[in-house]
Amino acid sequence: MLEKLVDFFASWFANTNFKFPNINYAYLFQIDPWLIVVVAIASAAFLVITIVWGIRAHRRQVSAGREDMIGKTAEVKTALNPKGTVLVEGELWRAVSEDCQAEPGDEAVITKVDHLTVWVTKSK
Repeated sequence: MLEKLVDFFASWFANTNFKFPNINYAYLFQIDPWLIVVVAIASAAFLVITIVWGIRAHRRQVSAGREDMIGKTAEVKTALNPKGTVLVEGELWRAVSEDCQAEPGDEAVITKVDHLTVWVTKSK
């Protein structure tokens, strides 16, 4: 099949004045050795930096989740007697007051996180 296709195009171009250009295609696709060196060094540097950043990320202390929320200040949005809602870092959380009632606008400190409920005490 391929031979028939080649023969067809050879005979078609034979009937025209078209001539294939005499170009040394091997010369067009040569790669400068310095380009290879630069790309290898850049790839190695990228790999080293990525590995170092990955190791640092694994060694860093947790900065999200329930461990991070304990001790933060929250603003009371609905009255806590003992249940209500508080605003923590722009998010509304269901809250339970541990010590007393709190009115909207008061500040409270988070002492415990249980699923989607925070336990708070009124800040002094």
